[in-house]
Amino acid sequence: MIMPAGRPLLLPANPRFIGMSLVLALLLHMLLGLWGQDWLPDVLAVTLVFWTVHQPRRVGLLLAFAMGLMVDVHESALLGQNALSYVVLCGLASASQRRLLWFPLDEQALQILPLFIAASVLEWVTRLLANDSWPYWSMLVAPFLQAGLWPLIGAMLLVPQRRAFERDDIRPL
Repeated sequence: MIMPAGRPLLLPANPRFIGMSLVLALLLHMLLGLWGQDWLPDVLAVTLVFWTVHQPRRVGLLLAFAMGLMVDVHESALLGQNALSYVVLCGLASASQRRLLWFPLDEQALQILPLFIAASVLEWVTRLLANDSWPYWSMLVAPFLQAGLWPLIGAMLLVPQRRAFERDDIRPL
């Protein structure tokens, strides 16, 4: 893939950093889940989609399914509800991965918003089919908050991959 002009060359992502960021996102999701508010953003979904777009060989559908099962167990939800949502979300993100990488992070948020809305609607339908609970309209706020968090979380996760600005003989790029 040819890089757009003016974009900085990034270092490869450290697998330990990817794993640590996903574990921290899972813990933050569990912490935010203690309040029981449906309108709060799903930080784990944003982190999963980010790594699916930026590192598709390291983070994919299997990891999204496993993380979704962990969230289902933690929330005592219908087993597979969040797993299905995360798999569909990461599958749609990997399908649009090449197109998304052409945009800067703030414009990617607009491109990724329909994916977050689709995942939220899928959770609604799953809850309705399982007669778990009637979904609230406040749940539609969460995808917009997730898209708003996309540039912030993306910038934080890309910090370790940025190259140093000063050039020297050791680093020719």
